[in-house]
Order: sequence, then C-alpha cells, then structure tokens
Amino acid sequence: MARKKLVEHNALVQAIEMGTPQSEIMERFGFKTVPALKTAYYNGLVALGKIEDVSTKRKKKNVDTKIRVNGRGSLIIPKNLVDHLGIDPEDIFEVVKNSTGLELRKAEKPPKTILRKRTQPPMHRKASNYSRLSN
Repeated sequence: MARKKLVEHNALVQAIEMGTPQSEIMERFGFKTVPALKTAYYNGLVALGKIEDVSTKRKKKNVDTKIRVNGRGSLIIPKNLVDHLGIDPEDIFEVVKNSTGLELRKAEKPPKTILRKRTQPPMHRKASNYSRLSN
C-alpha cells in the first residue's frame, strides 16, 4: 500500500475550489495520479470538517442465538454466541422458568475455598523386631 502523502489540506481544498486546473494542482502538490489527488481532496474536506467521513467499519455478522441440549442434558452454547455475549468460561448461570419460557441469569460465583494442609508433626514408626532379623 502506498504511503499517505502529507499535504496542507487548506491549500489543496482552496486551490480546487478556486478552479485551478487539475494538472497544475497535481504538479504543485506532487501528485502522480488523479486517484491520489481525489483521495487527498477527500481527506482534506474531512480534516477541515466540510464533510463527514465515510464509515469503513464492517458490519458485524448476525449471531445465531440458538442453544441446544446434548444427549447428556448439557446446554450447548455456540462459541460465536459466547464471544458476542462476553460470557466467561467460569461464569455460572441459573435457569428460571417463567410464563414466556426459560431464562438464563448469571448467578453469583461461590467464594473460593482455600484448602490448607494440616501442619502436624511427621509420624514416626516404631522399629519392630521383625525388621531387624538377619538373613
């Protein structure tokens, strides 16, 4: 992709609006092609606030919102729906049945329990007579 040419927007827009011939503008501002001149003119109009910039963002695809139940009875939520809704893999939900159907609500996560090892003195075995037998 070609580098963007740095041009003084005000001077370029003014030259075009005054009716200066295209070849003279291209020579004066150093443009080699007409599309480069048109792009710079458009960018100049946007920079000066004379027109609004065209949105070039892609529209997000529609996400399938259907959830299914597998043979073990687990709800299967498609990955793209999980990403779209911002669901964390560790989130916990509760299912509520209401007059219109089922509703999934985020439930509070139970507090994490920290298991600590007991600090008991090590067990000592008493030596038995059997372990001291000679071969």
